[in-house]
Amino acid sequence: MRYFLEIAYNGKNYHGWQIQPDAVSVQEVLEDALSTQLRDTIKITGAGRTDTGVHARQLFAHFDCPEVTDCEKIVFQLNSLLPKDISVKKIIPVKEDAHARFDAVEREYEYLITLKKDPFQIEFMHLIHKKPNVEAMNNACKILLGHQDFQCFSKNKTGVKTYYCDIKLAHWKLNGDQLVFTIRADRFLRNMVRAIVGTLLEVGSGKITCDDLRTIIESKHRSNAKTSAPAKGLYLTKVVYPYALKSV
Repeated sequence: MRYFLEIAYNGKNYHGWQIQPDAVSVQEVLEDALSTQLRDTIKITGAGRTDTGVHARQLFAHFDCPEVTDCEKIVFQLNSLLPKDISVKKIIPVKEDAHARFDAVEREYEYLITLKKDPFQIEFMHLIHKKPNVEAMNNACKILLGHQDFQCFSKNKTGVKTYYCDIKLAHWKLNGDQLVFTIRADRFLRNMVRAIVGTLLEVGSGKITCDDLRTIIESKHRSNAKTSAPAKGLYLTKVVYPYALKSV
């Protein structure tokens, strides 16, 4: 049978989602815990990949195994076994052909910035010392919505077949001393969100203009975009499917 896992994790101590040959990943830790708990060799497929140090408030992954008779009990046992920075929220029976990655139609990320040093948040937000021009950054977001090829914001040599992404939402919001960037699209390229954030902050500081951003996007060269924002401020917050996640 096929099951979806809904999980969340603090990515600080992991080299991203995907299994690495010489580093600890979230996928590896989850597979080990599932294999131990279900007494079988379990392999999981995630809805996407997060880079080293990036967090997830919601990520889905699927796995196959014989019938799980008590999903809530297995969730409790997994959370007892997993380290404190990884949490399983649900195990959901799904159709045999449901696919956590290929069936997902939207992903949403948030990037968190603090304008004030906070010892309780400093490891989970990017600290900047001068308030940027939020209106200018939101005007720049409109330019993102008008394009689909985002090769300029992708890591080089990733092996992807297309750099096209359909961005459906991109917006900055200031809440007191906290600045939140929300972006939603059908798919994202490696390093794309952090590269976008770093470039938009350059717009907010007045170092580049909206016209410069348009030129950067149309150049299709990563070297023309600006430095990526630190991983610690980035969170995968939502993965959306075209069907209800329940047994059918």
